[in-house]
Amino acid sequence: MTAIRTAKDNVGVRLRRVEGQVRGLQRLVDEDTGCIDVLTQIAAATKALEAVAVTLLEEHLQLCVEQAIRAGDDGARVRVHDAAEAVRRLVRS
Repeated sequence: MTAIRTAKDNVGVRLRRVEGQVRGLQRLVDEDTGCIDVLTQIAAATKALEAVAVTLLEEHLQLCVEQAIRAGDDGARVRVHDAAEAVRRLVRS
């Protein structure tokens, strides 16, 4: 199995876990669970999504940017810019 496939599988597992957390949130709301408990679970789901985002960013840097740098083309500059923009979006959220 390639490193890319393994990383993709890992992200898929993590996203399915977040999906389960969100379904659990819906259940908490449906069952009129206390607001603080719901907010705590929202924070946990948010952190899990942030962890997936950081994993994807790291993979982008390791695979795409590193490959472009080795190729010696201007694509590396574009890929670094894209990564920086992704970080800006993450920091703002």
